[in-house]
Amino acid sequence: MSKRVSIRGKPRPTTADAWVDQKREAEDAPTQSVPMKRLTIDIPADLHRRFKAECARQEVRMADVIREMIADQYDDTEIR
Repeated sequence: MSKRVSIRGKPRPTTADAWVDQKREAEDAPTQSVPMKRLTIDIPADLHRRFKAECARQEVRMADVIREMIADQYDDTEIR
């Protein structure tokens, strides 16, 4: 007795809303014209909570705000 394994493409979203959200995320992904490096820092939980809430209120990504703050600090051009 042999088992058959079907190979499928990537899973598709189950609802129209999920499909729209998936498409929106792909469009919002930054195009990287310069190589990027990951930076990990530890901050107090209350600061993280306030920062995350404010970014959500302004509908901006936390990483984008941090990149802009670092660029401003070091008089660099806008980084994205």
